[in-house]
Amino acid sequence: MLSGPASFDPQHCPEGWTLYDVPGPQMKNVTDGGSADFLYGNWVDQFDTLGLGKDVPLATGTGSDALLAFLPDTKRWVVLRVPYPMGFYTRNLAGRIDDPNAGWKGRGLWAGNEVRMPWHIEGGKGTTPQAAHFQIRPDPLAH
Repeated sequence: MLSGPASFDPQHCPEGWTLYDVPGPQMKNVTDGGSADFLYGNWVDQFDTLGLGKDVPLATGTGSDALLAFLPDTKRWVVLRVPYPMGFYTRNLAGRIDDPNAGWKGRGLWAGNEVRMPWHIEGGKGTTPQAAHFQIRPDPLAH
């Protein structure tokens, strides 16, 4: 089944699959779940570079200035928002483990602000693209 309504039946996949509503703005006058966010790409953190666990899927919320991480064990979303500059627009992610013995400090997730014309966002003329570095501490006071 590659087309038609039956193609959306999870029974076609031996492991099964489920669709989850993403957090964020909803379409106007739509009562069913349906985000107005622009989820350009998906990425899986296979090696726990972010600190939320292995094999955590992430979506790039280019319409919400955020990365959206889905925690499969709890079926909950973690929203990693970039407050500044306004208009964070990422398309790619890169997880890095620079020092496997340094715990959370030696790893992280990088996302580029890849808006096509950065001088149209905050900062104006001369603004260049930036990279955001995300790290999750095991607890708020971890050093």
